[in-house]
Order: sequence, then structure tokens, then C-alpha cells
Amino acid sequence: MRVYEVARETLETSVYLKINIDGVGKYKIDTGIGFFDHLLSSFAKHGCFDLIVKVKGDLDVDDHHTVEDVGICLGLALSKIERKNIFRFGWAIVPMDEARATVSIDLGGRSYLVSNYIPKREYLGSLSTENINHFFQSVASYGFLNIHYEVIGENEHHKVEALFKAFGLALDMATKIDERKGVVSTKGDVKL
Repeated sequence: MRVYEVARETLETSVYLKINIDGVGKYKIDTGIGFFDHLLSSFAKHGCFDLIVKVKGDLDVDDHHTVEDVGICLGLALSKIERKNIFRFGWAIVPMDEARATVSIDLGGRSYLVSNYIPKREYLGSLSTENINHFFQSVASYGFLNIHYEVIGENEHHKVEALFKAFGLALDMATKIDERKGVVSTKGDVKL
């Protein structure tokens, strides 16, 4: 089983994250931000990842540090995945009523984020929508992966939830074991 744990302590947050890439979609999440918990739960459920996230953050300041540091920890956990005998690439298209999210990722060892998401609302519950892109930037930077996504629709809840579901599905595809692949780069076995 590919199970990865990350603990991160700063003056702003205390984050514990554990992910089982080969899980079944069980989750226990408490970030202190209800809507963010909902999004991470959707990511875990649809990606079939067993995910535990426990956070004590400086929510009296705002939600930025909590969202950022969860993204950093998820990225650090994903950086531990061996880039050998996996599919490497993953993609998904998820409709949710009038909204649709398309996500493609590459676990090739380079960090990059491309997004067209521009929030139309400032908050979803107590989650600042400006932190959605920042979360994915943190995951990409610390996980050494490319994440590209496009989101369309009218309802902000639907758009963002579809995005997290699509990310889970795409990551599940990219991390699938394929013994035929060997090292999944023409560069050879490059260490991160």
C-alpha cells in the first residue's frame, strides 16, 4: 500500500495529513473550514483515496494559512509517490448541474499550474474563493506535478466541487500501477 504521512508545524498552523493512494475513499477531515472539509472529502471519495486531515490554524486571522498549508502537505505527500510503474498522466471531466470542471495532471516531476478559474463570489461558507487557485498552486509546487484545469458554470459551489472531484479522479488515474511502464520518462530515473 502506498501510504504517506506529513506533519507540518508553523507559528500559523499545525497540519497532519495521511493519504493512502490505494484506498477506497474513506476520509476524516477537520480543517476548521466547513466548505474546505467538504471539498477535500469529495476529492478523497471520488479519487478512492483514504485521507485524514487534521488542522489547527489561525482562523482568527483568516483561512489563507490553513488552505495553503493543507495544499503544501498534500503536495509533500504526493511528492513521495515513486514515479515508476505508474500511469503518470491523468484527466477527468466532471459535470455538476450547470457547471463542468476539466482537470489534467502530470506526475512527471515538474511543478506548474494552469487555471482559468476566476471566482464570482468572495466566499463559499467561510472559505475564501481566492484560495482555491492558491491551494492547487501549493499542491503543484510541493508535489512536483503539473495541474491544468478549466471550470465553467454559474453556481460557485457546483464549479468548485466539480473541480475537486475531477482532481481526485485525475490523480487516481495518474497513480494507477502499470508494470509495463517502468520509469515513466525518457530522461531516465530522475530523483526529485
